[in-house]
Amino acid sequence: MRKKIGLRSTDALLIVDLQLDFFSGGKLAVPHAEEILPVVNDLVDEARKSGTQIIVSRDWHPPDHISFAAQGGDWPQHCVRGTRGAEFHPQLRLPAGVLFVSKAKRPEREQYSDFDGTSLAEELRRRAIDRIFVVGLAEDFCVKCSAIDAARLGFETHVLRAATRPVTREGGESARAEMRAAGVTVIESSRSPQDVDHLSRI
Repeated sequence: MRKKIGLRSTDALLIVDLQLDFFSGGKLAVPHAEEILPVVNDLVDEARKSGTQIIVSRDWHPPDHISFAAQGGDWPQHCVRGTRGAEFHPQLRLPAGVLFVSKAKRPEREQYSDFDGTSLAEELRRRAIDRIFVVGLAEDFCVKCSAIDAARLGFETHVLRAATRPVTREGGESARAEMRAAGVTVIESSRSPQDVDHLSRI
């Protein structure tokens, strides 16, 4: 049984891009992505019971998005809106009341962060959210950028390593260093909820 984080009603659980194209068989599969699904679902259950706001983001690309190799970008075509690859993983259990965020909707603009070009920050402030726990895919891209932006915008921000995976091992190590430098708390899987509470008071 996973230890509880200690979520509260002024927290948000931000679940980043758990879409089929990022899992095995997808067009941009992240290694070992399936491993995080039980952890994320446990966090969703805890969030639901504690009144924590659950936010779920998704890439919602047009077919000619600037990030795709055919347009000179770095990535294969993935998470194209209306395709199966853009759907959330069927094992992700989401209750009612989830807030959805779609990003990278315009063909000429890349958006790794859930806060870039969206109204997410304003919505969180409207709901009096002051602490964000970030999970999802991939640690070295959209998770990293979302967490760094959240911290920059004044939210106390935590990333749970047990509930994220990087595209590459080296990318994950670099991402964690960048996040820590930006004021994000990276929670190792061995830490207890008491450790998180202590860190949040520092």
